[in-house]
Amino acid sequence: MPPRARRNLWLVDEPVVAVRGEVRREVPPEIARFNVEVTARDADRQTALSRLTDRAEGLRALLAEYADAIERRETSGMYLHPDVRKGRGERVTAYQGSLTTTVTVSDFDTLGELMLRLANQEQTRVYGPWWSVRSDSPAHREARRAAIADGIARAKDYAEAVGARLVRLVEISDVAAETHLFATPMGFRGGGDEALSLELEPQVQTVHAQVALKFTMTEPTV
Repeated sequence: MPPRARRNLWLVDEPVVAVRGEVRREVPPEIARFNVEVTARDADRQTALSRLTDRAEGLRALLAEYADAIERRETSGMYLHPDVRKGRGERVTAYQGSLTTTVTVSDFDTLGELMLRLANQEQTRVYGPWWSVRSDSPAHREARRAAIADGIARAKDYAEAVGARLVRLVEISDVAAETHLFATPMGFRGGGDEALSLELEPQVQTVHAQVALKFTMTEPTV
């Protein structure tokens, strides 16, 4: 038998221990997202559109004041539809429209103030925030490395329990990695000139990493 074949056969015959390493860590959120919706309604379609456009421009102007705190703002939805009175055929009683913007914020110190100012605008609704960790956050890498360390420790425990020791790592694979996103959904509806303040408490996020490890080990003595 060729030397290479003998080595492969020897590897197959070696005792193997397969484990999973897993870690869950609580980390502070890094960003928060919320939606802000402006609406308009009028019996005349052009008037409804004009009002919606004006409120959208007001929204843009207010968000511009917080440019340093806002990472991203995106239009996530826009509609205009006629309201038809039931029993009157296709008679349109009014036109209603809305424009929804998704805002991503990294400065939590101004988040409450921003959301309240937006909610205090005419015909405006605010939903959120939804807290999260960035997809490229170092927290994910640290969790993966900790999961590997957990898997190695488990494998050593199993090997030692049968009087063996680990020889070499045969395989490592990612099983699952996810971040549990927690939300504090709140709805605000605009209107009024009251001076308001709101301090939000960022919710802790859970970062989860799981890996599968496979090792060869020496012959068990137990």
